[in-house]
Amino acid sequence: MTASGFDGALKRVLVHEDGYADHPADPGGATMQGITQRVYDGWRRRHQQPVRPVRRIAPDEVAAIYRRQYWDAVRADDLPAGLDYALFDAAVNSGPAQAAKWLQRTLGVTADGQVGEATLAALDGRPPAPLIDALCDRRLAMLRGLRTFPTFGAGWTRRVAEVRAAAKALAGAATPKPARETGGAARARPTDTRLARTADGAGGLISGAGVLGAVVAEQADRLAPLASFAEPLKWLFAALMLAGVALTLRGALTRIRAGEVTP
Repeated sequence: MTASGFDGALKRVLVHEDGYADHPADPGGATMQGITQRVYDGWRRRHQQPVRPVRRIAPDEVAAIYRRQYWDAVRADDLPAGLDYALFDAAVNSGPAQAAKWLQRTLGVTADGQVGEATLAALDGRPPAPLIDALCDRRLAMLRGLRTFPTFGAGWTRRVAEVRAAAKALAGAATPKPARETGGAARARPTDTRLARTADGAGGLISGAGVLGAVVAEQADRLAPLASFAEPLKWLFAALMLAGVALTLRGALTRIRAGEVTP
């Protein structure tokens, strides 16, 4: 990609991040054009400038922060058209590391949160449109589980739908009309389960289960796109799978002890 890829992507991001906000339910606090006061303070200090209210951020600072801390962080210049914008917007909304993990799990590579050579190599020969869909599905599944979804969920859902459509149009893919939002989305769990959507997060929640925990985490992540209409069912499937594996192991140990099979 070239610099023009960033310029166009930034314009699209700022459509969603326009203006000043300081919502009491937003843990990011005061925000101007999507940039929080904390991020702006850090940027000013690194450039030997006195801190000031984020409301006074200059347009060139906005572009520089987005370029350095989000676009470059996910190596968007090395991604195909459309996917670069989808990953960039996800990074702005949920952080570069989380966005990178969504892409890496979609590609089937190690999800370390860093877009490196292995991740880029896995993109070779892969059409971008299905990757954009999978990335947006994973992103929306996580958002639906956040405790703040009842407050911000309608806007997040609309944003992901618009990003998906624009990214697929950039990728040259035909974009179907987004499905009408239904009341089912309001059934998001009230707790913040952002880590439970990932193999590392779910693995941490059940770390005592060892290998079985990793298996359940992977299956839960694969089923994440179903969260929009079957959140409880997804984890029921994972629990049943764990129980089945445990019973299989128990039966094998019983047969070994009985001398039916050789260990």
